[in-house]
Amino acid sequence: MARSQWGSRLGFILASAGSAIGLGAVWKFPYVTATQGGGAFLLIYLFICLTLGLILMATEMAIGRATHLGPIGAFRKLGNKKWAGIGIMGVLVAFLILSFYSVVGGWTVAYLGKAITGGIANSTDPTTNGNLFTDFITDPLQPLIYHFIFGFLTLFTVVSGVEKGIERISKYLMPILLILMLILIGRAVSLPGAVEGLKFFLLPDFSKITGATWLEALGLAFFSLSLGIGIMITYGSYVGPEAKLVSSAAWVILLTLLTCFLSGLMVLPAVFAFGFEPGAGPGLTFITMPAVFASMPFGHLLAALFFALLLVAALTSSISLLEVLVSFLIDEFKVHRLKAGIIAFVLFFLLGIAASLSLGAWSSYTLFGYNIFDMLDKLTQNILMPLGEILLTLFVAWWRWDKIKVQLCGGNDSVWLSFLRFALGVVIPVIIFVIFLQGILG
Repeated sequence: MARSQWGSRLGFILASAGSAIGLGAVWKFPYVTATQGGGAFLLIYLFICLTLGLILMATEMAIGRATHLGPIGAFRKLGNKKWAGIGIMGVLVAFLILSFYSVVGGWTVAYLGKAITGGIANSTDPTTNGNLFTDFITDPLQPLIYHFIFGFLTLFTVVSGVEKGIERISKYLMPILLILMLILIGRAVSLPGAVEGLKFFLLPDFSKITGATWLEALGLAFFSLSLGIGIMITYGSYVGPEAKLVSSAAWVILLTLLTCFLSGLMVLPAVFAFGFEPGAGPGLTFITMPAVFASMPFGHLLAALFFALLLVAALTSSISLLEVLVSFLIDEFKVHRLKAGIIAFVLFFLLGIAASLSLGAWSSYTLFGYNIFDMLDKLTQNILMPLGEILLTLFVAWWRWDKIKVQLCGGNDSVWLSFLRFALGVVIPVIIFVIFLQGILG
């Protein structure tokens, strides 16, 4: 079966950025930053993305291009069946994330509908907006309906093919996402009291940094950059030999960081302006932004624009997550793209049901103090993704460096290549392991 390819380098960069930006930047970044102390967390997050993140993303892309396979097939081809376990872990992480990610994507569909019908943007009161959100996510049926709708939208896009589906939607929707964010930031930072939110977000308080802060920053960096999931390996497998992977990875990371920064400016000043609780958790954006719109002329219209933005962000990421699963089924079992998409959809939708119900009817069922939704989040972001990246770096540096260095820099021996190999083989896995231990041990 012929391997699809991106129609252009721009299409590849925008699709990769679409994967990375997604809900990790627009939904997750503001609330994690808020719960981890603001400015100091932001600096740590930026540092990890611009150092470890850049090297790891380029390396994952190189693995994909070297093999023209998804994560499992790629590691099997470069190594053997034992090393294929790294790819299996990546596919598993993509599946687990997509299961709860689609639930949150369903929230965006629901809130878009509420915005269009005038069901939100009516109050600046934290209790009123909080109750609206809580009543919705704890309902046993409504979130599941929207979870299905969002999952079906993702499926429809992916089964239409790489170039016709993912590349086309990313090219046109990503610029719209950024434009809409700028409009909303203008209002958020002009609110009375917003300056306190700006100080919280931009001025670091290093006394708030703990081992858990570093682990959350590492996990969020991997989550928001789509590392350790198999996405960048899968997307790299569609890249032609002419693309420069390091510069492509740099563009993806810069676009992601820009979007995260804009998301923080969009949400956090409003949180402080209205006296909302920064530690509200996953619902922070859904509780805060309706209050912003309630304070604006044409608020219902702008609310619809915002949740359209959030839906765009959610879809660009869910598309790439599902592509990992579809690519795995196509490569490993030689099934048709449509059949592979339907199988994956059924599986992640079923696990998503459990994640959604754990926020309401099944909230009493916990493990180590976490419900199913939070457990899926913590397990993937803070455990499986860092572990997978440690194994990946050791594999590349000490097992198949001869293959990967050709993809990264043409293969010519140089000081840069020596540094890169040392970073992948020693520095990065040690840093990730130390951060992991600090976070676990407190």
